[in-house]
Amino acid sequence: MKKTTQHQTCLKKDYKRTTMLMSIPGAGLYTFFFTFPVCLGVYYSFTDWNKIARTRNFVGFENYINALTDKRFLKAFLFNFRYSILYVLGILILATIIALLLNQRVKGSTTFRALYFIPALFSSVTVSMIFNQIFFRVIPALGKVMNIPMLQKSLLSGKDTAIFGILFVALWGALPMQSILILAGLQTIPDELLEAARIDGATNWKVFRYITIPHLIPTLSVVLVLAVKGGLMVFDQIKILTDGGPNNATRSLSILIYNDAFKNNRFASAMAEAIIVGIVVAVISYVQLQISNKKSVNA
Repeated sequence: MKKTTQHQTCLKKDYKRTTMLMSIPGAGLYTFFFTFPVCLGVYYSFTDWNKIARTRNFVGFENYINALTDKRFLKAFLFNFRYSILYVLGILILATIIALLLNQRVKGSTTFRALYFIPALFSSVTVSMIFNQIFFRVIPALGKVMNIPMLQKSLLSGKDTAIFGILFVALWGALPMQSILILAGLQTIPDELLEAARIDGATNWKVFRYITIPHLIPTLSVVLVLAVKGGLMVFDQIKILTDGGPNNATRSLSILIYNDAFKNNRFASAMAEAIIVGIVVAVISYVQLQISNKKSVNA
C-alpha cells in the first residue's frame, strides 16, 4: 500500500514537471510576441518618441490627454461605436438564424455545413480585396449594362453608404465561424427536453424563448465578446476597401492609430491611443461576461 502511494506521488510530480516543461515554449512565445510589445508600448506612450529620433523625453500623461481631446480620435470613436452596434446586431441575429437552419436534420445538412464554412478559410485581407473589385468594378459595370443608375456608383464611394459596404464584407467573413459556435451550443441542448416541451403543447417560439435561448447564453456570451472586439478593432476591411475614406467618413480607431504610427510619425501618441482602445475593449468585455454569467445562473 505504501509503495502504491509513493508511486502515485511520483507520477503526479512527473506529470506536473512534464506539464511545466511543455508550457514553457508557449509561455515564452506569448511573452515575446505579446507581453513584451505591450509593455514596450505602454512605456513609449509616456514619451514623445516619433520612431525616428534617437532620444526620447518623458511627457507623462500628455499623449493620453491629447488623444482624448483630439477631434480625430473622438470622430473615429463615434464611427467605431456606430459600426460596432450594427456589426454586433448583425452577428447575433444572422448567426443565430443560420445556426438554427444548419441545426435542422435534413438530408445533405452535413455537406452544407462544410460548404458554408468555406468563407472562414480565407483571410480577411483576401476577402476584402475580392469585394473591393466587386464594389468598384463589377457592380458599376453591371449597373451601366442594365442601365440602373443606383448600381453605377460604388457603395463605398458615398460617405453615408460606405459603412454598409464594409459591414457586409466583415459579416460575410465572420458569420461562418460565429454560426458554427452557436450551432455547437444548439447541439448541447438535450433532445428529450425539446420533445417534452413540444408534447406539452409549447409552440416553436416558446421553445426558442424558454429553452433554446437560456441554454445558449454561455455561447452567445462568447460570440458577443468576439463581435464587440471585432467591431471596435476593425482594420483590414477598412484599410483595403476605403482606407478611411471617403473624406475620412470610415476612419476607424485602428486606421487612425496606424496612420499616426507609420505615416504621421506620431508613434508615442499612437501607442497612447491604442492603449485607450485596449482598455475600453477590456472593460466592455468584462462587463458583458459579468452580465452574461448572472443571466446564465438565473436561467
